Amino acid sequence: MVERKVKINLEKDMIYKCDLGDIKTGDCYIDESGKPESEMVGPNAAHLLGMAILGCLTSSYVFCFSKKDLIVEDIKAEAIVTIFRNEKGFVRVKKIDVNINPKIDTPDMHKRAVQCQKMFQQYCTVTASIREGIEVNVNFDF
Repeated sequence: MVERKVKINLEKDMIYKCDLGDIKTGDCYIDESGKPESEMVGPNAAHLLGMAILGCLTSSYVFCFSKKDLIVEDIKAEAIVTIFRNEKGFVRVKKIDVNINPKIDTPDMHKRAVQCQKMFQQYCTVTASIREGIEVNVNFDF
């Protein structure tokens, strides 16, 4: 079992600074302020969920190619995260639609692309976990 620790600190007005430990990254913020996207200083949790799924799925797909010594040099992907209010009025993620567009140059790559489509999703840790449900325990330390 591997555990990963991430942290956030409130900066102001529901904007949080990310602390990713030893991972080398520039400043990272989560913006839950409810402002229009053009005014946000970082992604909100729904954006991050979509990005986590995209990162995991595309990596699993590219890894599948690499098992046959094929290299995908260009791949684009997008996720559309659909948000709605449930029957109790709470905002929830209803669904996430993903589109993956790898650049396929050769017949060998096309053959492998079809093979990978049948199996790669089961190797994506994030997507598979979300589909099955994730245990989340919440504690407070006052």
